[in-house]
Amino acid sequence: MPKMKTHRGAAKRLKRSGSGKLVRHRANKSHILTKKDRKRKRRLRKATLVSAADVRRLKRLLPGT
Repeated sequence: MPKMKTHRGAAKRLKRSGSGKLVRHRANKSHILTKKDRKRKRRLRKATLVSAADVRRLKRLLPGT
């Protein structure tokens, strides 16, 4: 049986935390930033965990990690 391939798009967007959870960056921080308040932009800088509903699907895309 051949090796499983990592989904490269997912590998570039997600990483594992120390405890094995999936970490992602938040959306909506690339443009049209003038109308977003400081607090919102500051929150968007931080990474967050992938939601429980999506974890199983995304782990399948990252077999090696």
